[in-house]
Amino acid sequence: MAVAAVTTKPLDTPLKKKPLPAGRPREWYVSHNRRLKAMRLAIALLDTGVYYPSSASNARIRTTAERLAIHPPSDTTCRMVRALIRYGR
Repeated sequence: MAVAAVTTKPLDTPLKKKPLPAGRPREWYVSHNRRLKAMRLAIALLDTGVYYPSSASNARIRTTAERLAIHPPSDTTCRMVRALIRYGR
């Protein structure tokens, strides 16, 4: 009996990063990276059971960032994380 070869890629391979488009104003890159950081933090908080923005204090968000080895987020990024949690429910 013939055995079929596995042709799918394993799920644990990381996504390949593409370079950001050149020629944009610096503010665009700053806000883009801030949105990415806020999204990573919001997902991590939701995974740990934080479903309400009121339970996501700045200290809790910064502790989560430390556990994920992410630089501590600013107050603006913390507000974005709470907004993502609010609209993600």
